Amino acid sequence: MAETVLKEDSCCYIHDAKERSEQEIKDLTCRLNRIEGQIRGIKGMVERGAYCPEILTQVSAAQAALNSFNKAILAGHIRSCVAEDIRDGNDAAIDELVNVMQKLMK
Repeated sequence: MAETVLKEDSCCYIHDAKERSEQEIKDLTCRLNRIEGQIRGIKGMVERGAYCPEILTQVSAAQAALNSFNKAILAGHIRSCVAEDIRDGNDAAIDELVNVMQKLMK
């Protein structure tokens, strides 16, 4: 497998940081807060002895919310980091993207 090497001026250089706009941070945080609330709600359902199908329905909704969050993160990554790296001739970003997508599709 090819080693991923990103240029120093890449937006995702060394994979330890990504600059996001204040609006993007706000939107992502809002999504995560809703997901966190869903998880707390599921925990409460378990503690109250809710009927299994009701719990499973809520778990499915939380999973869908997490999938939606992943899609938003992935779309932002492709539009910024991956596109920038490809424009700069850094094809290693494609290998990284393929690896990430394989992990998401397990």
